[in-house]
Amino acid sequence: MKLGKMMGSFAITVAMAASLFAMPRQESAKQDMKDAGHSTKEAAKDTGKATKKTAKDTGHAVKKDTKKTTHKVAKKTDEGAKKVENKTE
Repeated sequence: MKLGKMMGSFAITVAMAASLFAMPRQESAKQDMKDAGHSTKEAAKDTGKATKKTAKDTGHAVKKDTKKTTHKVAKKTDEGAKKVENKTE
């Protein structure tokens, strides 16, 4: 009989514990708004960081390409000047 009482108490305890986990957590509309605001803030921060990185990378690429083009133009200008110099001699 003692085992039967213990099993009954155990079953009731397990059922009560299971019901606590099964109930969905109720949040208020105010908390939902706070969560949405926080998510929006984090998304804006991520977007800002990505924009900054992209702008920095683009700036570096433009600088590199400009330098490369400038050197190419200077080389061709020297070649042209040498051709003219050779023709005038």
